[in-house]
Amino acid sequence: MSKSSAAHVAIVVQNLPVPFDRRVWLECQALRDAGYEVSVVCPKGPGDPSYELHEGVHLYKYRAFPPITHQAAFVGEYAYSVTASFRGLAKAWRRRPFQVVQLCNPPDVLWAAALPFKARGARVVFDQHDLCPELYESRWPEGPRIVHRALLATERITYAVADRVVSTNESYRSVALRRGRKRPEHVTVVRTGPDPDRMRAGAPVEELRRGHKHLLAYLGVMGPQDGVDLALHAMHHIVHTHGRTDVGLTLIGSGDAAPALHRLAAELNLGEHVHFTGRVPDAQVQEILSTAVVGLCPDPRNPLNDVSTMNKTMEYLAYGLPVVAFDLIETKVSADSSALYAQPNRTEDFAGKILELLDDELRREQMGEAGRWRVEQVLAWRCQVPAYVALYDELTARHVKRAAAPGGVRCAG
Repeated sequence: MSKSSAAHVAIVVQNLPVPFDRRVWLECQALRDAGYEVSVVCPKGPGDPSYELHEGVHLYKYRAFPPITHQAAFVGEYAYSVTASFRGLAKAWRRRPFQVVQLCNPPDVLWAAALPFKARGARVVFDQHDLCPELYESRWPEGPRIVHRALLATERITYAVADRVVSTNESYRSVALRRGRKRPEHVTVVRTGPDPDRMRAGAPVEELRRGHKHLLAYLGVMGPQDGVDLALHAMHHIVHTHGRTDVGLTLIGSGDAAPALHRLAAELNLGEHVHFTGRVPDAQVQEILSTAVVGLCPDPRNPLNDVSTMNKTMEYLAYGLPVVAFDLIETKVSADSSALYAQPNRTEDFAGKILELLDDELRREQMGEAGRWRVEQVLAWRCQVPAYVALYDELTARHVKRAAAPGGVRCAG
């Protein structure tokens, strides 16, 4: 299909830059490989240009809003995000009108940026990454209820504007059917599966252990609801209660809670046992996860986390790492027997489960192998691509016969 005849899809994401946002980048690649022209509107990462053509995907980027420390700042962020997203979409439209615009939340106000283009014939897909009302409840459980009601309202509007909804798991799909009142055939589950060909363990890098016998790893966003503080408290138990000075933890990523987490690590006297890398290139992530022996999912039980699929869980499995997590509904769906599950929000038990694995190398190897098999046969992104691309084929009236899974690989249910 020639470039001029390819259907054009615009994707809007406010939470993370692309390609750092792994789910969105996988979606971009899937659409590109299926013959679509793809444009993305997103915030800038450090040093990013305002526009670039990256691996065949057009990236329109704007300066990110400053980190938020007060609830009131969200109003300003939302207004800024809508304005910046509209401008980015307008630039993509001027280059070439798009047939579909995909909105990736949070926040649930991006529909305002898409409405002018929907009025000109573009279809809208809502790729629901988070449940914003539950996100608010989880970050500010004692916050004003009027804010929660407002978030429910903006979510309802997003559902109403969307022609189709993409849900990351069955828990989210049930919300779209119940709260969004969407028709079952208009809601498609597309899990954020890793690419097992790209994500696989390499040789350990000894210096990354920083002199420790065992290295633990955390990979992901560092917000108040992500439980990184619980991982640090668990490390305090491991180092100072159990006297295990042979254990180190490397934390990959960043977020609005990162400064407070740095201070907490100092207050807990973790010193050389904890190392924050910030956001790093994929090659460095691979080296760290190839060197680590356990991946940590310290997400506490709250209204959001219990029903959310954590990308880091599946990435750990792709690298053959056994996982320690709290006992959450969707985390158990993802990791199954490849994780040990601690009592929700109990850092002592979380630390205990880590030590169980550190003291049982055979068990770690068996769980790691089971997790890798699960990624290859059940969770892999290639198993999600057919449903995702078929949704766009339907919306753009493309009649293309596609394989059940790329590469002739049969995916389990």
